[in-house]
Amino acid sequence: MPVVSEKFAVEYTDTFSGEANYAWVNRKTIEFSRENVSQHAIMRKAKQAVGLNGVRGNTERQGCGFVFTPYNHNTILFVNPIIE
Repeated sequence: MPVVSEKFAVEYTDTFSGEANYAWVNRKTIEFSRENVSQHAIMRKAKQAVGLNGVRGNTERQGCGFVFTPYNHNTILFVNPIIE
């Protein structure tokens, strides 16, 4: 299902007991030159922005955005559209 947005806020942080902990956080903004971008393209670019290329995990839809939980990393990645 395509997502209608051009900019996304990316937050990569640690977890404690399975919940986002924010003891440290890496924030980035990713942009696309067109609307109706696929979930796969969004997650690929978001993971690349925080250095998670090739890392496997579980991606879930959460509201208008996505949550990626890498396997065996104790971290979590949030990707949410920026509404201007």
